[in-house]
Amino acid sequence: MAFTKETISQLNYDEVYNIYQDPNATAILIDVREREEYEEGHIPGIPLLPMSEIIEVIGDFHKEQEYILVCRSGRRSHEVAKFFKDQGIEQVHNFSEGMLGWQADKTKGEEWIVKEVNELYK
Repeated sequence: MAFTKETISQLNYDEVYNIYQDPNATAILIDVREREEYEEGHIPGIPLLPMSEIIEVIGDFHKEQEYILVCRSGRRSHEVAKFFKDQGIEQVHNFSEGMLGWQADKTKGEEWIVKEVNELYK
């Protein structure tokens, strides 16, 4: 069940997995780990936009969109979620368990490295 930590909604594995599997879900999942971590294993179809690059492109995010952020353990994605909120993006959630808690399939390699934020809205 979702809970809130420092004003950020924390989602568990079941909640994130259900959204991930729902073809009608409008939330965008984003992996905020670094490229090497992503290539070692990530949620299939989920884009990578490293935490280290988000500050440069935050202005390109749609403020009305809903986002779920993922990292290794839920710590970095929580920090990025707080940054999103500080920038006026209110519908942001953290996958509290991170990839350590992801129980479904993972994909290796370079699948979807975000070059421009607009790619997320296609």
